[in-house]
Amino acid sequence: MNLKKATPKPTPSSPKAKGPAKQGPIKIVSLIRHAKSSWDFEGLDDLDRPLNPRGREDAAKMGRILSESGFAPQRLLCSPALRAIRTALVMAEAVGFPSHQIEMTQKLYHNRIDGMLALLRANADEVRWVACVGHNPELTALVHRLGAKEVEDMPTCAVVELHFAIDRWKELGQGDPVRVRFKAPKNHP
Repeated sequence: MNLKKATPKPTPSSPKAKGPAKQGPIKIVSLIRHAKSSWDFEGLDDLDRPLNPRGREDAAKMGRILSESGFAPQRLLCSPALRAIRTALVMAEAVGFPSHQIEMTQKLYHNRIDGMLALLRANADEVRWVACVGHNPELTALVHRLGAKEVEDMPTCAVVELHFAIDRWKELGQGDPVRVRFKAPKNHP
């Protein structure tokens, strides 16, 4: 795997709509929970748990769904956990995102909400769309912190896409999203 460390730099989807999208500058955050992982390997470090067969199938399915919906982030950040990396790689391939541009960051692995929010706020303002592959319960808590209370929980391989009417990333979290989309494998047979 040829993944790089996440650093803020410049480098453009689809769950349930919440109100009409406002005109003007929009920043998009896509939060993706890793696909279903395997617990079959006793003694395996948490970082090293792979996807199970259902997880591999769901990641491929969600990759196709994202591709059909125009998913096109400029940055794809990923937890260093193997299950998150594999999810990111499968989805990146499906949407045509170069795998060598996936950025691993420890800030998406068992981090506090404020730490993940700081990671997003550190994006260069030229970046319009950022996707993050990570874990629960942190991702669901971050979705709620960003104002999408209608998303009760993020099951494995779910994607929440949040659109914000902001010019600068440092403004993220100061208002509710103007659009929220939610996709999960079980909603797409």
